[in-house]
Amino acid sequence: MARNEPQRLRATIQAVKELILDQGLQPGDPLPTEAQLVDLLDVSRGNLREAVRTLVALDILEVRHGTGTFVGQMSLRPLVEGLGFRGVVLPGEDFQSLRQIVEVRSGLDHALADAVVERMDDAVAVELKALCDAMAEHSERNEAFAAEDRAFHLALASMLGNELYSELVAAFWDVHTRLAPRLGVPTPRDIADTVAAHRAMLDAAVSRDLEGYRAAVGNHYAPLLRVLDSTSTTG
Repeated sequence: MARNEPQRLRATIQAVKELILDQGLQPGDPLPTEAQLVDLLDVSRGNLREAVRTLVALDILEVRHGTGTFVGQMSLRPLVEGLGFRGVVLPGEDFQSLRQIVEVRSGLDHALADAVVERMDDAVAVELKALCDAMAEHSERNEAFAAEDRAFHLALASMLGNELYSELVAAFWDVHTRLAPRLGVPTPRDIADTVAAHRAMLDAAVSRDLEGYRAAVGNHYAPLLRVLDSTSTTG
């Protein structure tokens, strides 16, 4: 590759992004044809194809063979792929990556605590109670309940109307699912403590008890942090 090819590629990638913005394209909208893009952006066909491949990997573009190129969903999938792969490939990074994810999730939950307590309503409370009941049933059988835990936080996020927070919750759970098997199975104590923390979060939010809610958030993440600490110490 010529010395200036990386710069040309970066410039083409930026040009495609700017075209999407300038034309007001939304996810699912078609882009001009390859021939049209070559003329519009004044780039070579090979350079354009490489830029498209890069943008597809970032979920900014989507190529439908036989149909054309479209604006992608711009999801957090690349983030999930990157974090998950980093944790698996780099020795010791699995625990560090998961700890960082837990810390970020905890920080987000604390930051949004005021809004959760303020906006909690009966419909969401009923949904959350059903999820807590399902967690308790799993706990009695010494089973994990990642799906219910994930749904619990997504229900909170949907109530807030914060789409980015919802995507982050889902993304972090996807990474968690990839990395958690390397931690081993949580103990019955960890499972029971997590169920109790979710119950406390719900009860505090319904009661408009902000401090109680913050304390429950901390207790929610404590079991996972305890597993991470014990594993990193003995590993």
